[in-house]
Amino acid sequence: MEERNASSRLDDFNAYRSKMNDRILRQEGHLGIKRFFNLDTNAYQEGALDKNTKELLGLVASMVLRCNDCIDYHLIECVNCGFLDDELYDAMNVALVVGGSIVIPHLRHAVETIDLLRGSEDTEDSFD
Repeated sequence: MEERNASSRLDDFNAYRSKMNDRILRQEGHLGIKRFFNLDTNAYQEGALDKNTKELLGLVASMVLRCNDCIDYHLIECVNCGFLDDELYDAMNVALVVGGSIVIPHLRHAVETIDLLRGSEDTEDSFD
C-alpha cells in the first residue's frame, strides 16, 4: 500500500468540505439549498436535547446510512464535544446493531478517523 501522511486525510476532508460549501452556498446561492443547509445546522443546536447528544445521534445515523463524509464530520464534532473513545465505541455499537454487518466497513473507517483525531500511532503504521 502506498505510504501517505495519515493526518492529511482529515485535512483534505476539511478543506474540500469548506471549499465546496462555500461554492454551493455563496456562489450558487440557490434558496432551497441554503434553506436545507440552515435546517441541518439548526438541527444540531441546543434544544430539548443538548448539542453533544445530537452529535452522537448524528454519528449513529451516519454510520447506519453508510456515509463516510458524515461519519468524519460527526466524529470531529463528537471529539470537540469531549466524548471519550469508550463513549464513541458504545454509540458505534448501536449503529452496528441497527445497521447490521454492512456497517462494518464504515466502522473501520470510523476507527481510523478516531485514531487520526487522537493522533494514534496505530493508524499511521497501518498505511505503511
